[in-house]
Amino acid sequence: MKKKLNIILLSLILLLSAFLRLYKISDYMVFLGDEGRDVLVVKQILEGDLTLLGPRSSAGDFFTGPVYYYMIAPFLWLSGLDPVGPAVMIALLGIATVFLIYYVASKFFNKSVGLVAASLYAVSPLVVVYSRSSWNPNPMPFFTLLLLYVLYLAVQNKSWKYFLAVGFLYGIALQLHYIELFVGVIVFFFTLFSYFYLKRKNVFVLIKQYLLLLGGFLAGFSPFLAFEIRHGFPNTRTILNFITNGDQTGVDLSHMNSIQIIKDVFFRVFARTLWDYPAIDSQKLFNPTTLLIWQIVIVLGAFASIYYLFRIKNRLVLALLFMWLFFGVTLFGFYEKIINDYNFEFLFPLPFLLTGHLLYRIYKEKKFKFLGKVVAVSVFLFIFIHSFYGLPFRKPANRQVNQARTISEFVLSKTNDKPFNFALLTGGNSDHAYRYFFSLNDRDPVIIENPEKDPERKSVSDQLMIVCEDINCRPLGHPLFEVAGFGRAEIDGEWDVSVVKVYKLVHYKGDGSEFSEDKR
Repeated sequence: MKKKLNIILLSLILLLSAFLRLYKISDYMVFLGDEGRDVLVVKQILEGDLTLLGPRSSAGDFFTGPVYYYMIAPFLWLSGLDPVGPAVMIALLGIATVFLIYYVASKFFNKSVGLVAASLYAVSPLVVVYSRSSWNPNPMPFFTLLLLYVLYLAVQNKSWKYFLAVGFLYGIALQLHYIELFVGVIVFFFTLFSYFYLKRKNVFVLIKQYLLLLGGFLAGFSPFLAFEIRHGFPNTRTILNFITNGDQTGVDLSHMNSIQIIKDVFFRVFARTLWDYPAIDSQKLFNPTTLLIWQIVIVLGAFASIYYLFRIKNRLVLALLFMWLFFGVTLFGFYEKIINDYNFEFLFPLPFLLTGHLLYRIYKEKKFKFLGKVVAVSVFLFIFIHSFYGLPFRKPANRQVNQARTISEFVLSKTNDKPFNFALLTGGNSDHAYRYFFSLNDRDPVIIENPEKDPERKSVSDQLMIVCEDINCRPLGHPLFEVAGFGRAEIDGEWDVSVVKVYKLVHYKGDGSEFSEDKR
């Protein structure tokens, strides 16, 4: 009966996680510049134009590996090139992560901990949001948890196959986002710790393990390495710059020293994932006293979970989870960039594993008697129920896919089936989402070339279509090259479409298609 009940509860958790990740996914998924760029590249892959490069990093002038593109390619094909296909793939991977949390927690602790951890992870608003959109960092929770669990098996079973698998999985994870370099540090030190803890006497055993990890990594990372070797390692040379330079978006921690950054990240790892603590731009909506009490509870819960972690008998599990937390948090002290929530997606499963174990231990603690059971159940119910208030369905749907499709098709309808140039005037987006739908209609805009490349200005068409996402948009005389390169122009039409304004510009009468000197 206990086994059947466990299966029923796990099934309900997985069904709930599936509903939260798949319900109206096309209406709520993010589809902006990065997502449009990805499906544009994957569409080209499906047409036979293969690539060894992945998404361009928003934080630096370099690229990740291509594994993400090849992961989403089958889903884009199955969806008939609808951008929702890759988002469904991320959602399915999110459901698989819920099951993996249950499985790992069951092996590390017991099935009750697994059910608690999986149920809280299934409804976490932050986790759900990142599980409903196609973006290369979003598979990190699954691959990080999987590779660390396989690492544990490799050490426990002394299996060369598992060490190879860890390296291979790490090669995949590092192609998703370079923040996975932190996980490489965890793998290195846990392997070293296990060598001494298990009292290996032959140093060649340790060397062999590292070589197996390296071999697996080279295999998993090989597509990107092939590009790097062929082109003289251009991306590798910029990774240090990625780690050490600042950025201009997100939560700016430049005013903090390393200790303050570590404290901030430690708090946010538990607060944002587990407790749905408000983001910094939403905190002004809450009473300061309420926030202070909330902060105290979160910090006490985090330290209590660490305390109970140190009371488990399996020291390998203790070492692995503690290193995951310690290195995963403290290395941000050397990370001199803006730290957004997605930067610690590789840490997402950890607070749920630790808190699931904490609540179970409090519930079973004999010295607390009935009070322990009341506290454990109350905390679980509070987190579980409170999470539903932060789920994305409580807000109006963004319908970004439909918006991009509608706007793109409207733009095409105003071109009279003739060649056109295109520009997007926006505060921080890129035009790839619109260009993707142009591509689906076989109506790619003509890209204006630099005068040095195109002195005869053949890349300048007779019309420039502009989408304005900026409320205070003034397209005439705008310094953006796609506009300035068109030359002196006048407005031939303007329309309000969905949430944007669309302009049609033609060359100023008497100016022809000459490239205006004052617009260079």
